[in-house]
Amino acid sequence: MPLLGFHELDAFATSAAIGLLMGAERERRPSAKAGLRTFALIALLGTSLCLLGEKIGIAWLPVVGLVLVGVMLIAVYATSPISDDPGTTTVVAALLCYSLSVMVWFDLAQLAVMLAIGATVLLYFKSELRGVTLKLEREELISILQFGVVSLVVLPLLPDRNYGPYDALNPRQIWLMVVLISGVSLAGYIALKFVGQRYGAWLLGLFGGLVSSTATTLVYARHARTSPDATRLAAPVIVIANVIVFARIAVIVGVAAPSLIVAVLPALAGGLVVGAAGSALLWRRLNHDTPPPMPEVHNPAAIRASLVFGCMYGLVLLAAAWLRHATGETGLYWLAFVSGLTDVDAITLSSLRLEDLGQIGADNVRTVIVLAIFANNVFKFAMAFFTGGRRLALRCAIPMAATMAGMGIGWLFPI
Repeated sequence: MPLLGFHELDAFATSAAIGLLMGAERERRPSAKAGLRTFALIALLGTSLCLLGEKIGIAWLPVVGLVLVGVMLIAVYATSPISDDPGTTTVVAALLCYSLSVMVWFDLAQLAVMLAIGATVLLYFKSELRGVTLKLEREELISILQFGVVSLVVLPLLPDRNYGPYDALNPRQIWLMVVLISGVSLAGYIALKFVGQRYGAWLLGLFGGLVSSTATTLVYARHARTSPDATRLAAPVIVIANVIVFARIAVIVGVAAPSLIVAVLPALAGGLVVGAAGSALLWRRLNHDTPPPMPEVHNPAAIRASLVFGCMYGLVLLAAAWLRHATGETGLYWLAFVSGLTDVDAITLSSLRLEDLGQIGADNVRTVIVLAIFANNVFKFAMAFFTGGRRLALRCAIPMAATMAGMGIGWLFPI
């Protein structure tokens, strides 16, 4: 009788490990009709039927096993029902365990193990996932659905071709950048909703900066008018919200143009490190008993917001290409400063696109981003001064100036 080879033994061992992993979680549930041993046996059954089907030439034998496992578990729950557990999760988990053991036999062991771990995480964190779902309000659910439309419905329909003067406008590439910005902003938006007022001003500044540093600065500048304590609270939140812009831009560059991250990283890291230090000093002086107000931010993944950003990005991209052609780098730098006063993302993505088209170099991209962030900080400081008053501006002046100095040093001494 021929001995089993390494492939067969490895498949059975991997399948048994998958079954034990998923079964261990089900074993913790008293109402589950299948636990550690049952899941391990189901996994071994799947691999065994694959082996037998291959030996006797019946390719559909594993499918029969899948049907039998499902019918068996459904019958168990039907004959002895438990009011608070209809058994749907356990039945589906068992069928998935069986399917993963079949995948192992067909040389998909790595993917099967990854899926098994992910499925076990979903099973284990039932109460936490339910809590997250219950905390999501109608507005957050609509935000997620709208992001799904923006990324999974609209994007595939757009042509991947260059149009317009200088071949600067590519509909799919423009919308891909809209998806990127909407995704980063939506993550911060939902996180901000979950954080609320419970974990302090620094988290509100962090997530508020991810969604909109302009909105966060405006809200807390208005709040600073109410009392000296409000000013002490508003200053670190505003500084943190503007410091997190460096991390946001680093993520955008890393995703949209990974080859350029080395060129822009020194300037971004310099601003981030110095800004974080300044935020920490302001944070130490803060009265932590005062609850911070929530910044009022709108859904960043709304269709209207996505269309507005897409149009703005396209116009900035077209203007940047024209200025680069007509006046060289000087015109592009002026555009970076002017557009950066209100929005850093559009000019950042435009410069990345121009570099991809070969119209500017990595040094130009770095300078454009630095000028845009500098202009944006000037605008935010002016907003803090005119909206929040002289006292707030004085508290923000040194940290924000130091942040710009750190960015400037990183710009002057690139890698």
